[in-house]
Amino acid sequence: MSKQVFTAADIEAHLKSGKTAADLPKGSILTPSAKDVLRDGLGPVRAGGTGSSAPAAQAAYAEPILPDYEFRWTPGKDPKTPAEIAAFFHSPAIVELKQRMVEIGQRMWNREYTDGNGGNLTIRVGDNLVLCTPTLVSKGFMTIEQMCLVDMEGVQLAGKYKRTSECMTHLAIMKRQPKAKACCHAHPPHGTAFAVAGVQPPTCMIPEAEVFLGQIGLSEYQTPGTPANAVAVGDAAVDHMAVLMVNHGVITWGKDIEDAYWKMENVESYCKTIWIASQLNGGKLLTITGGQAKELIALRKVLGMEDKRANWQECQLCDNADFSPGTVCQIPDKSAPAAGGKLDPEAEKLVQMLTEQILAAVK
Repeated sequence: MSKQVFTAADIEAHLKSGKTAADLPKGSILTPSAKDVLRDGLGPVRAGGTGSSAPAAQAAYAEPILPDYEFRWTPGKDPKTPAEIAAFFHSPAIVELKQRMVEIGQRMWNREYTDGNGGNLTIRVGDNLVLCTPTLVSKGFMTIEQMCLVDMEGVQLAGKYKRTSECMTHLAIMKRQPKAKACCHAHPPHGTAFAVAGVQPPTCMIPEAEVFLGQIGLSEYQTPGTPANAVAVGDAAVDHMAVLMVNHGVITWGKDIEDAYWKMENVESYCKTIWIASQLNGGKLLTITGGQAKELIALRKVLGMEDKRANWQECQLCDNADFSPGTVCQIPDKSAPAAGGKLDPEAEKLVQMLTEQILAAVK
């Protein structure tokens, strides 16, 4: 029987019904916020009444919320005419998204995820509308006036700066994976190193990476900005929220641009950690069990992230047989004979004989 995952809302309903932690099914999995509710209880307001001794200010207590940066549009209501598109492009809601793209570009540049004019960002804002960053502009020094608006075929609809050519790869992801509302592409050193080596990072090593990234994908090399690259990356991104583009860089997607960027940080941190760990202990890396991995995959589902591994067997989940940590430098064992240190007597006789014959011929 699969274990049940409880969210904060589930625990609140559980407590309001008069039940306690002891009434939860054996082996239940609780999200971090669910544990907080279980630990703190509902409180007088959540329980349904303020109580006679509760402070007056407590009666106005509002339910805590989670940050939500996802842009939601009304299907079938995209602006059509040039005037409508211009008004939409300069509307407060879109200007706010442009500002967020500028800020995330600065964060990418500050963390050295981009160099020169590398990297790009996109946010889907309609059935057929996508905001994207400009070409030939450093991500660390963009302005909101430089942002662009394109349709799902890459045709630029608004913005005086030319859109990035690599937006076509982002659009290919959005077409194939409807949950991809924003994409982030960059060249973080450690993630890109894995991509250049053509090495897919192993799984089942860090719980946070399992939850927020899942399995990292790998797409074959195609020339950046070309239709072939869009197809290769788009196909890989259907089942992977983070994809290493061989000999190129990293692309991530999420429900909003903050989510997509966080995954870029997750990829870089994970690849850096795996690289460092592979230099220790003779390259032997520890993993969690397949059963523990299943719990994390179940948590991903609760958080709204599908995982292609959901129906895999436990023995398949943590199989990193194809992962090779690379060469590990070790101090040589001085007690062992040096390579070539022991001479072959027969070979020595042959060398001596040839030497004597050569000397005789010279004389």
